[in-house]
Amino acid sequence: MIRSVVLAKLTPGYDAAELDDIQGCLRNLNCPGTRHYSVGTDARLRDGNWDFAIVADFCDVAAYRGYDEDAEHNRVRARLAVLFEQVSRVQFEIPDH
Repeated sequence: MIRSVVLAKLTPGYDAAELDDIQGCLRNLNCPGTRHYSVGTDARLRDGNWDFAIVADFCDVAAYRGYDEDAEHNRVRARLAVLFEQVSRVQFEIPDH
């Protein structure tokens, strides 16, 4: 299984309504091979945290690549990118349980 993690710092004064709409769009993506998909803003439980996260689990590399190349995902990702001041990404393999 492949886990993808995206962390972002949002631009000061970002449009919160736009971010909420984007999160809804991301949650409604229907990419084959997606096992679990979480998206949300930081709960502000610790100082210094980043503002936004996406954690997604995919059956395999092919499923991740399909998600990465999906037209709807890329349309939503383009809307999201303009709200980011910084972004960090990682994909890694985790054992299937």
